[in-house]
Amino acid sequence: MKLRLPRRRRHRLIAGAAALALLAGAGTWTAAAASGDEPAVHRTDQVLEMPGAGIDTSYFTGSGSGKRPAVLLGHGFGGSKNDARAYAERLARDGYAVLTWSARGFGRSGGKIGLNDPEFEVKDVSRLIDWLAKRPEVRLDADGDPRVGVAGGSYGGAIALLAAGHDRRVDAIAPQITYWNLADSLFPNGVFKKLWAGVFFTTGAAGGLPAAGSPAAAGAAPGAGSGPASGCGRFQPELCAMYERVAVAGKPDEEARRLLEARSPSAVGDRIKVPTLIVQGQSDSLFPLDQADAMARAIAANGAPVAVDWAAGGHDGGVREVGRIEDRVHTWFDRHLKDDRGVDTGPAFQVTRTGGIDTTNGDVQLREAAGDRYPGLTHTPRAITLTGREQSFTNPPGGAPPSLSSLPGIGGQLAAFGTGLSLDFPGQYARFDSAPLDGELRVTGTPTVKLQVRSTAADGSAVLFGKVYDVGPEGGQQLLPNQLVAPVRVENAQNGTEVELRLPAIDHAVEAGHRLRLVLSATDLGYATPAAPATYTVAVQGPLAVPVADGVRTSAAALPGWTWGLPLGAAALAALLLTVRRRPRPGGAPAAGLRAAPDREAALADVPLEITGLTKRYAKSKDRYAVRDLSFRVEKGQVLGLLGPNGAGKTTTLRMLMGLISPDAGEIRVFGHAVRAGSPVLSRVGAFVEGAGFLPHLSGRANLELYWQATGRPAADAHMAEALEIAGLGDALERAVRTYSQGMRQRLAIAQAMLGLPDLLILDEPTNGLDPPQIREMRDVMIRYAAGGRTVIVSSHLLSEVEQSCTHLVVMDRGQRVAAGPVAEITGGGDTLLVTLAERVADVVVEKVAALEGVDSVVRSDDGLGLLVRLDGASAGELIAELVRLEVPVSAVGPHRRLEDAFLTLIGGAA
Repeated sequence: MKLRLPRRRRHRLIAGAAALALLAGAGTWTAAAASGDEPAVHRTDQVLEMPGAGIDTSYFTGSGSGKRPAVLLGHGFGGSKNDARAYAERLARDGYAVLTWSARGFGRSGGKIGLNDPEFEVKDVSRLIDWLAKRPEVRLDADGDPRVGVAGGSYGGAIALLAAGHDRRVDAIAPQITYWNLADSLFPNGVFKKLWAGVFFTTGAAGGLPAAGSPAAAGAAPGAGSGPASGCGRFQPELCAMYERVAVAGKPDEEARRLLEARSPSAVGDRIKVPTLIVQGQSDSLFPLDQADAMARAIAANGAPVAVDWAAGGHDGGVREVGRIEDRVHTWFDRHLKDDRGVDTGPAFQVTRTGGIDTTNGDVQLREAAGDRYPGLTHTPRAITLTGREQSFTNPPGGAPPSLSSLPGIGGQLAAFGTGLSLDFPGQYARFDSAPLDGELRVTGTPTVKLQVRSTAADGSAVLFGKVYDVGPEGGQQLLPNQLVAPVRVENAQNGTEVELRLPAIDHAVEAGHRLRLVLSATDLGYATPAAPATYTVAVQGPLAVPVADGVRTSAAALPGWTWGLPLGAAALAALLLTVRRRPRPGGAPAAGLRAAPDREAALADVPLEITGLTKRYAKSKDRYAVRDLSFRVEKGQVLGLLGPNGAGKTTTLRMLMGLISPDAGEIRVFGHAVRAGSPVLSRVGAFVEGAGFLPHLSGRANLELYWQATGRPAADAHMAEALEIAGLGDALERAVRTYSQGMRQRLAIAQAMLGLPDLLILDEPTNGLDPPQIREMRDVMIRYAAGGRTVIVSSHLLSEVEQSCTHLVVMDRGQRVAAGPVAEITGGGDTLLVTLAERVADVVVEKVAALEGVDSVVRSDDGLGLLVRLDGASAGELIAELVRLEVPVSAVGPHRRLEDAFLTLIGGAA
């Protein structure tokens, strides 16, 4: 192995404000201190000459003179060594010698892409270990044997596994979002994953696969460090020939499988015997969770310590957990490379779950669930009966139009659109439903079901795509968890054959009252299907076996202590708010600063709310105002959004509206009546403010009945059946509240506020702590309630939800009104989506999008990497399907944040 020096360049030594260019011995030496008191990191850049290629490397060491273990960090497909630089510097500061490199065909390295060919990329890693063994600062276990770990994501994760299987000197590994068997990943159950394969072989070499959590579509964006060649020509010739052969045939052959399997970690699975931390993304249609399961079972069978982590995000985008994963890899290496027995490497199994929405910024909140052992994918199955007769459906000629489920690089973002982007065409699928669930069901693993399949295809085969939907009450919402689908090729089905279908592995909570729906489709956009038309006939042969990992517990916040107390406090508060008797002030005098006003103004009898000159000072202050001179009016049937940054005075306004606190000036009139503490008109107001306290051991229905009894009003006036129908609680009402999910408790609180069907409903942050599907349900509740001529006032930080739910807005800042009016008037109206592009597209492509049916207009964004598409009848799902058909390089699609822009403009960016 020879050392080849790069061309002389200027390199900076960053230490405080000084800069210095150095050329140190062989290669280039750089030292950097990130900030503050962090120790400097020394970096040496050099190209190591290896058979057929020069491999570009960077070597990082921190301060200190002692021996240290080494870490090799691999990069993702299409990336380069630069992608791992930040983490390499962090590890170096913590006492590791870190070597990063650009794999063959990527970055500044030479050679052809071999998809981790054991004769090239894998042997390159062994040569890098040889090089580390000669470094004086690297700790050795024996002569030529450094203490070394290997980590990386995707392509780099696979090389970590392969290195451990081929080189016994590797001591610990941490592969992330990667594959165990590449043939199974690209040809699952004999079906060609054509879109992802296209990313690999046509655009992947030039630009690279999207990294975990980074949005990219089939037209992947150009990435760092590609050479002059592009497309399949950058691959080894045998890989090019294999891809072209399979792409033309539309199905894999045995030679293709053997070629990919020989370059997969599974080929050396029986030789991987080192501590392994496996991190796999849940939003990943390229390398799904079953790949992590296969590697976990194989390595554990060899007697090696294994931990499994199902992280958020993946190759299909979604929420990223970079910091948490880096921390866990760090402690894994501390334990197994530094022999530090004091560090906590985490549980044997961990899964990240959605814990609702942070209403201050709209971010998804993540919660961790853990178990003391990895349960596998089919642990403790629960049998769910499916109903539905034997059904026949058609594979259309040419497989078009195809169903829509997962899309490379953006499937993890589709959840933002709810059910609209999971598309199954009538006549091309069969469906089988369960009964509504009587309690929440947490699916953790791979559901399975036995099917009887017949096919009229000439060769007797059938290609099916199985998926399980979470269907809301009354069938109103249909959610495909992580947009994942399970393909299967069924052979010899002329006269019928039985097959067990393994559905996508997921971690998903199905709420009480929801159904599970098994759909079997003949087509899917992401996969190749037979071109010849055929009819498939399918029947279920038993229940859907749903894995339930009871030993995996979510780290949830405990219920507030006051919810466990006796209901006296709640009853007293209810009596105060809803009493029909007025408690006059002593002597009948108004509060200081309030003008004397008649209790009722007949002209406002049909106006739900009018606020005039409302003012409230902060306690013990004469010139600091929580609310100042606020005026607005709300009409019947409106859903009014009360918006403002923290401290704007929204909650103070609502508390004055409900008579909980008194204003210093101005007045509030509800249906013409002046509002004061104990005002009789408050019986026409329902409120959900700052959460509701329920007795956890009682059922939802019992809690509502107890609350209504505390008001002293007749039971017939509760209109409980109507309120419950609007809230959509279903059979969950008869279960103890302690079994409720956060979304169910929130809906129960809304139902409590709707008891008596008040003419004015006030909701303060009703979506706090809810996940996206639950937020959509809450939106529907508000819209249904107002549809009957009643009025809703909602205070929320979630601008996108307010934009979709409300008809009118009042925007507050620093206690004052800064805008009021219809939503369309404030935002500019329209139904516009922002389509973010991986690269600029030609004007002719923009014209084609503008010509689509259901599209009103298309304009470029200011940076040229986005399209503002105004819809006129088309849905977001239909638009995305057409964009993919036109081969538009989409990286993300979302609502154009008109309200956010207007809101920030109105308050001067203070939020």
